[in-house]
Amino acid sequence: MYEYKFVKIELNSWNNKPKEDYQDIITRYAKEGWRFIQIFAPATKGYGSASHFEIIFERSLT
Repeated sequence: MYEYKFVKIELNSWNNKPKEDYQDIITRYAKEGWRFIQIFAPATKGYGSASHFEIIFERSLT
């Protein structure tokens, strides 16, 4: 059995860059035993770009 964590990263509305460093987030969660699964970009907003993305992690419950 696994548990999952979804970390939402907001994007700057002016330059569409992440407001947080996603590499630091992945490294931090890996140190806590989480395994990086994927970065998911949801449907786009009115101007054709996403407002955020989600980093998905998993780890074993056993």
